[in-house]
Amino acid sequence: MTMRSPAVGAVRVAAYLVWTCALIPLQWLAVRFRLPWRATLPRFYHRVCTRLMGFRVVVRGQRETRGPVLFVSNHSSYLDITILGSVIPGSFIAKTEVGTWPFFGVLARLQQTVFVERKARSSAGRQRDDMQARLEAGDSLILFPEGTSSDGNRTLPFKTALFAVAGMRIDGRPLTVQPVSITATRLDGIPMGLMWRPAYAWYGDMDLVPHLWNAFSLGRMTVEVEFHPPVTIDGFSSRKALADHCWREVSGGVVRAVSGRHTRPAPVAAQ
Repeated sequence: MTMRSPAVGAVRVAAYLVWTCALIPLQWLAVRFRLPWRATLPRFYHRVCTRLMGFRVVVRGQRETRGPVLFVSNHSSYLDITILGSVIPGSFIAKTEVGTWPFFGVLARLQQTVFVERKARSSAGRQRDDMQARLEAGDSLILFPEGTSSDGNRTLPFKTALFAVAGMRIDGRPLTVQPVSITATRLDGIPMGLMWRPAYAWYGDMDLVPHLWNAFSLGRMTVEVEFHPPVTIDGFSSRKALADHCWREVSGGVVRAVSGRHTRPAPVAAQ
């Protein structure tokens, strides 16, 4: 039976804070002076964080390595940032409010997050230009097109407007878009089910600090990441058709992970 352990939680929190505070100055210097490892240090940081926080990350499928790439993923928790950040070298696209959060806002800025105001139509063009500039510079971006977090058992519809940048071309070639599914599946080797999945998923009016403490205090959690075949806008009749295809791929991956019915071969990588 899975039990909460305040002692385990305290050790994990302490280790996480020490590790994070040690790397913040290094990443600040890298971003400030545009050092080459400003894009690679965050992935190393997140990979260590997954271990410190008690996560086992299982990867299925193949990540597209010929960048830049727009990765589109479902979203059920702030913990998705650590999990995806550990397997994808890229920056996140997040709502502007995230940049104002204490502590985590600093981390988001140091990872060169692209902040967007999703309800302000007047700034949509500028935000699209910001994302396009990052992609043209060779940076991959990670988008959560649901627009909010879910309960982790399903994938909410994708917002077509968030795919505006997917139609851009780089050196005459269409931008590569890769759907990604992320699902918390097991706790201490036992399927999580409806009862335990909220230990990972953060949604609705859940308070952040109690949820984070609970996640740190539980046993070893398995999170599965599935990379689906990459596509481009040229294979679809419209941006909406592309968004619908990505939703079907991501949603199908979540359903398979939740049910334990995988169609892909054994994991190609695991942490």
